Amino acid sequence: MSGTAATAQPAGQRRTAALTLAALGVVFGDIGTSPLYTVKECFSEFTGLQPTQENVLGILSLITWALIVIVTLKYVVVVMRADNRGEGGVLALMALVSRQPAINPRRRRLYLILGMLGAALFYGDCLLTPAISVLSAVEGLKVATPALEPVVLPISIGILVALFAVQRFGTAGVGTWFGPITLVWFIVIFVLGVRQIVDAPQVLWAFLPHHALAFAFQHGIVTLFALGAVTLAVTGAEALYADMGHFGRPPIRRAWLWLVLPALLGNYYGQGALLLNDASAIDNPFFRLAPEWALFPLVVLATVATVIASQATISGAFSMAQQSALLGLSARIRVDHTSESEYGQIYVPAVNWLLLAGVVGLVVFFKSSTNLAAAYGIAVTGTMLVTTILVFALAVRSWKWPWSLAIPVFTVFLVVDATLLTANMLKFHEGGWMPIVIALAIFTTMWTWMKGRAAGLAVEKEATLPIADLIGSISPGRVHRPQGTAVYLTPVLDSAPGCLLHNLKHNEVLHEHVVLLTIEVGDVPYIAQDQRSDVGHLGKGVHRVVLHYGFMEQPDIPRDMAPLTDKGIPFDPMRTSYFVGRNSYVGAARPVLPRWQQKLFLVLVRFGVSAADFFGLPANRTVELGSRIEI
Repeated sequence: MSGTAATAQPAGQRRTAALTLAALGVVFGDIGTSPLYTVKECFSEFTGLQPTQENVLGILSLITWALIVIVTLKYVVVVMRADNRGEGGVLALMALVSRQPAINPRRRRLYLILGMLGAALFYGDCLLTPAISVLSAVEGLKVATPALEPVVLPISIGILVALFAVQRFGTAGVGTWFGPITLVWFIVIFVLGVRQIVDAPQVLWAFLPHHALAFAFQHGIVTLFALGAVTLAVTGAEALYADMGHFGRPPIRRAWLWLVLPALLGNYYGQGALLLNDASAIDNPFFRLAPEWALFPLVVLATVATVIASQATISGAFSMAQQSALLGLSARIRVDHTSESEYGQIYVPAVNWLLLAGVVGLVVFFKSSTNLAAAYGIAVTGTMLVTTILVFALAVRSWKWPWSLAIPVFTVFLVVDATLLTANMLKFHEGGWMPIVIALAIFTTMWTWMKGRAAGLAVEKEATLPIADLIGSISPGRVHRPQGTAVYLTPVLDSAPGCLLHNLKHNEVLHEHVVLLTIEVGDVPYIAQDQRSDVGHLGKGVHRVVLHYGFMEQPDIPRDMAPLTDKGIPFDPMRTSYFVGRNSYVGAARPVLPRWQQKLFLVLVRFGVSAADFFGLPANRTVELGSRIEI
């Protein structure tokens, strides 16, 4: 082996190890803190199960095979193959499936609806994860000292408020600690579990699937109630796929198979062994695993771990909001970049404060992790079901799986997902209605925004002028043409935008060079720099430019206009003005949308960020011109 190759191999191994460690803190925080509450909820009043040996082995077997079938086989082996140029997540998957050739518009619309539904359910999960995780960790104080029970709620709220308050500073500094702390967490929970397994090794028989089957046959319909609690063990599985773009498949797969899965199973089996020896530990079997002297340190470690899990969820919500805005599924939002070196480090103020209000509201309303567990699960299993349907479409269309393989594989996944969703629906009256209401509200706003924008663009297009007609009307004697470049943003190709026509009509001014600029966001996460722009020269100083962006990118027009000088576009930052249409939407006497949807769209428009701010245009060189558009 050459010296260069020998040096490169250790360097590659070090990079993989670093990515694997970093993935622990971001990808596995949610699923890694599930042992805090899963076993306890399996034997709650809702299920009515007692921690007998048969029930303990049955529940542990259900948890084991849920982790193997859903997380390992479905996500790690199959779903993570569905990467959109390295990126994962339900919106990236939706874009990938929609991009497949020969898809008719009706089916493409179905994929769009499924993607929007998955995104809406994801937001419901984003509210519940920080609430239940932090609250369940702080509840360990009650195990250490029952007298501390009155402070559990205030401490939990204080931690959550502090967590959301520091988001605007970014996580670049503390983020380097997430991986090592989460590594310590998994080691600790594994050791705590093994201590109890040594005292009751018969608990390991739960690995055999016949215990799960025997439990189902014995308890019948009660098994569905139990599965509603077992679902808590796989919450966070979607993060393996959603965060794939940050770390890649190999580090996530390696971390799951070699560390996370063994640690989780070790802890779950340890809790089961504890219950076999002491059924009274069911009040909080996780914290009962620890010796008395380690309770307070474990509460601190659990709280830090749940804060890290919550941080990963919040960051995911920020990324989802940015993607939704770029894909045209929601109004434009303000996005702040909190790191100069890490592109993915963003902060979305509107989403941050809405999440804080929702999370604190949930904690105050439900008051305990047991009550919150009743609401948890529907959003997670709904997203899993959407993912399975979309990946099935991809496997048949793009991967060219034969039906003889695709049908049995995805039938298993669909049956499992549908069963878990049904099981969680049984918790509807106990709080399961909450994520459904949240998801429906978000889906409705997305759908309304899409319909309203489509209607608005149709009205705008009627007011535009074909470029050929514009160029034909330009003559030296009719309009004044000052020096410099004017960039007009227009969503309509091959037409002159309304703001340009307003300038001509009222000011009789047309700059020496006019750029008709259109922003197009594709169904890929990133666009290569050499494919960023398309340029056309139309004559008489008029140029057509299309800037392409991926749905994971933040558009920056001045930055991406600068290289176009090599393509014949005169661009001097100090002699370039930007003209943006800022239209005022008003209700029409005969609305094109249902009345309720019209009113909702008009509200959404008011909260949207202007195109100038969203696309990074300099405030001192931007002119906003608009008109009234009736919807």
